[in-house]
Amino acid sequence: MTARETLLSERYGVGRSFLDPDWNPVIEHLVSHRSVRAFLPDPVSEAQLEAMVAAAQSASSSSNLHAWSVVAVRDPERRAALADLAGGQAHIRQAPLQLVWLADLARLEGVATQVARPSAALDYLEMFLVAAIDAALAAQNAAVAAESLGLGTVYIGAMRNRPEEVARLLGLPPKVMAVFGMCVGHPDPAAPAAIKPRPAQPVVLHRETYSADQAMAGIASYDEAMAAFYTAQGMNVRGTWSVHSAKRISGPESLSGRDRLVEALNNLGFVLR
Repeated sequence: MTARETLLSERYGVGRSFLDPDWNPVIEHLVSHRSVRAFLPDPVSEAQLEAMVAAAQSASSSSNLHAWSVVAVRDPERRAALADLAGGQAHIRQAPLQLVWLADLARLEGVATQVARPSAALDYLEMFLVAAIDAALAAQNAAVAAESLGLGTVYIGAMRNRPEEVARLLGLPPKVMAVFGMCVGHPDPAAPAAIKPRPAQPVVLHRETYSADQAMAGIASYDEAMAAFYTAQGMNVRGTWSVHSAKRISGPESLSGRDRLVEALNNLGFVLR
């Protein structure tokens, strides 16, 4: 197989690389993404951080509002505290840099105050969505930039487990919330990360109108691909991807404290009308 065919086989599961997409180094870089959870102690340089933020700021922003911020955490004690708040994930302690991505409406509120204009729209759900989406777009650009520099990353959704405590730890003002974290560091070659398979494109790609039957038709094959991945990685995962995913949505108790997210957002100054 060619390098492209090998990479597509890894991304979609062995034997399922039926695609023949246009290809270039940028697409190859994106398809090569993997989540890294084992890092060397070597620091991420300030120049590398600045490059990541430049890439983040180059992402699209709704109405050019830039309703996001990021906190770069290098201090080991603060990283350890974040790890505790995020369910004790060891890689948060290990990675030399933790980026905490924020939905930030406080800056826009300050801008409105500065120019003596009202800011009542900040209390509506739409504006929180704008901030969360802007943060996600910025973070993904930063992750791609980090990987281009030879660094590894992994997202940390568990920053939403205990959002008020994360806000206190990082000194966040009202109308600012951590939507996710990101470990950044030099991957440990002794524990290489693998490319995790994704569902076949018809599961997610609809043409003209949505087809639930089409989306569900590829799930069995994805269960097989993930089973092979779990085995190859020595992961003790009980049941199929479908069973694992169903457990994650079974009820509020499966949300790791995020079932009270609306309450937490209200406590952090988001009214959400």
